[in-house]
Amino acid sequence: MIRRPLLSGLVLAACASAGWADIPKAVTTPDVVKTSHGTFEFRDGVPTEATAQALYDQHDFTFAYRAYLDTMRGVSIRALRRGMEDMGVRKNEVMVFSELMDSKSLFLTPNADTIYVMGWIDLTDGPVVLESPPGFLGIVQDAWFHWVTDMGAPGPDRGVGGKYLIVPPGYDGALPEGGYFTAHAKTTGILWFGRSFLKDGSDPKPSVDVIKAHTRVYPYVPGGYGTSIAEFLTGDAHLGKITEPPETVFHEGTGKVMNTLPPSDYSYFELLNQVVQEEPATSLDVELMGPLASLGIVKGKPFAPDERLKGIMTDAVAVANAASRNLLMNPRDPDWFYYPDSSWFNMLFESGYEFETPIPEITQDGAKPFPPTGYRQMDARTAFFYGITGITPAMAMRLTGVGSQYLIAARDADKAYFDGSKTYKVTLPKGIPEANFWSLTVYDNQTRSMLDTPQRYPRAGSQSYPTPAAEASADGTTTIWFSPTQPEGVGRGNWIQTVPDKGWFIALRLYSPLEPFFDKSWRIGEIERVE
Repeated sequence: MIRRPLLSGLVLAACASAGWADIPKAVTTPDVVKTSHGTFEFRDGVPTEATAQALYDQHDFTFAYRAYLDTMRGVSIRALRRGMEDMGVRKNEVMVFSELMDSKSLFLTPNADTIYVMGWIDLTDGPVVLESPPGFLGIVQDAWFHWVTDMGAPGPDRGVGGKYLIVPPGYDGALPEGGYFTAHAKTTGILWFGRSFLKDGSDPKPSVDVIKAHTRVYPYVPGGYGTSIAEFLTGDAHLGKITEPPETVFHEGTGKVMNTLPPSDYSYFELLNQVVQEEPATSLDVELMGPLASLGIVKGKPFAPDERLKGIMTDAVAVANAASRNLLMNPRDPDWFYYPDSSWFNMLFESGYEFETPIPEITQDGAKPFPPTGYRQMDARTAFFYGITGITPAMAMRLTGVGSQYLIAARDADKAYFDGSKTYKVTLPKGIPEANFWSLTVYDNQTRSMLDTPQRYPRAGSQSYPTPAAEASADGTTTIWFSPTQPEGVGRGNWIQTVPDKGWFIALRLYSPLEPFFDKSWRIGEIERVE
């Protein structure tokens, strides 16, 4: 019932004739509100005490749910740094996987085809120099997994190597005139990583030697290299000493058991709070920081939720993790799928690396960007960061002969999820469109890391290391098999081992992809269940 002030009959009559006597039902709240989230009771628009508490619980749950989806990328990159720290990797040091990454460690969808190199940087004391080796594909990311710059082939050094100067937010000190590729970051915590190729697809050692000879990470010295005497004489800079940078410490990563995955329980928020405390308060959009602040995650303040809020956050992260997993393993947007009626998908073609505008078309006249959509594709962003490490424009481009491209499949030709106890096969038609090499890698559904089997490297491809190269049939097609035991008559290079009672998904990688991939005149087959 809606109460109104007492009015005279004449006034009521006037109001009625003007159409004001009946308040529209759509603008009111009934005394009993029945929803899928519970029943809420009001007395003339005022919540009962029980309803008020239930609605605050629901409100806090929503904030915690949003916080997970909006900040997963930051927690993921912090978990990756923590994994390296657990292995003894300190700031400005480098981890290199000299014999490639294998299935012993937990990393989000890495490959077993290239030599990974990675490290973390702290810009608190000023800019840091990162020297990139030749023949590299690298990315610099900030603490919220925003792209800072590319290195190597897709970057400004274009693959010949170079010195990158990473500048912290708010830095107003001297910078060099030249000699560096300068990139400004929004956070002081930086994570970088990249990949180098094997020589002739069969030997990592020459590339590892190049990496160790040319990769360096060290603090920038203002007024040194990159600053001219002329700039000093005009009073625009002071002169610093030209000194030899300190030796870079390298750590071996191959075969190490390390966990770099973001947690999916309450500890998620503890790691998130760590990121917030370490980074500038303005390093993430204020709209995204709002839900965090409502949960008590605020820069410069202790994070100590009471038992009620902690319980709600525990529930919210469980639901948000489940929802994120569903988006990755069960995409509902038909535009993510690369071919009609296919299980192969890649959301980046539709969302771009910023999850907003589709990636540009490449024409004879150059790149043809699409107009901005004006909205963030939230499902694409969530699914991507739930399963993948690293984001860069180089991952979302239709440019032939540069970088790499990916397709993911979580279901077979009949749209059923893969069963580790069954046998499957996939056929790659003749003329696989790559100028460098191709590979298929199998991942564990749970960890989104390489499936851990006695093979150690769950991959098949055109390279002959770390497993034998796949062999094509007489007609030029290449068939790869997936099963717990090696099928009779199938060569080792054409078989990826699976695990009974363990689900899996797969990624196709094309390094230096060619036009038939982009115009879709070449199409990988769907994965068929054989038995």
